[in-house]
Amino acid sequence: MSVDTVSQSGEITSPCNNVCKMNPDTALCEGCWRTLDEIAAWSGMSPEEKRAVLARLAGRRARP
Repeated sequence: MSVDTVSQSGEITSPCNNVCKMNPDTALCEGCWRTLDEIAAWSGMSPEEKRAVLARLAGRRARP
């Protein structure tokens, strides 16, 4: 996943890949690695906030 994926309209695209299953141990979605708060807030986030969330995802995926 690219840290800064941008749609044709210039919007930063959501990392959602339609594998929506929350892991009860990590409180992260097993598909996109976001928290419920991040998922819920995504559409209202500024581009800078979205980039910050995307930047955190790589570290989360690297966890065992």
